[in-house]
Amino acid sequence: MPEPPPDAAPDDEILSLLPYAHMRGGFPVKPDDIGKAKGIAITAMEEQVQTQLKQIYDQVDTLARQAKEIRTRAEISYKIYQCDMKFVPRIGQTYHLYENGDGTPTLSLICPDQLGPIKKKHLATVKQLHDHTWEIIEIAEDAEEFASSEKTA
Repeated sequence: MPEPPPDAAPDDEILSLLPYAHMRGGFPVKPDDIGKAKGIAITAMEEQVQTQLKQIYDQVDTLARQAKEIRTRAEISYKIYQCDMKFVPRIGQTYHLYENGDGTPTLSLICPDQLGPIKKKHLATVKQLHDHTWEIIEIAEDAEEFASSEKTA
């Protein structure tokens, strides 16, 4: 048998480079469909981008809602501090904010159902917190000034 040239590769290396099965029972070697692989990768990437964008949009919605609540809370707090209070509000106590006929705000312990014949415009039900800020328990449906700020935020 003639000697192979010195630069010839061993048979195993040559056989491993063949694009077809070289033994009986060998599995066929097929080249990858690069277009299909790219298509799958792009689909996965787009799905991941959409998921992350949805999370960001949800976070933006949450922040916008929180900003709206803070703005409304500040407006009601300003109204409360404009009141001519004849008492010192107690921490943890629930109060009702009204508007008199002349437009001045009033803070009262009396809820709208118990107000009787004196009709004042109910703006909100609030509670004083430990840091002397006000938690809004309920905003009256007919309190236009607070309802409009909620729509614009």
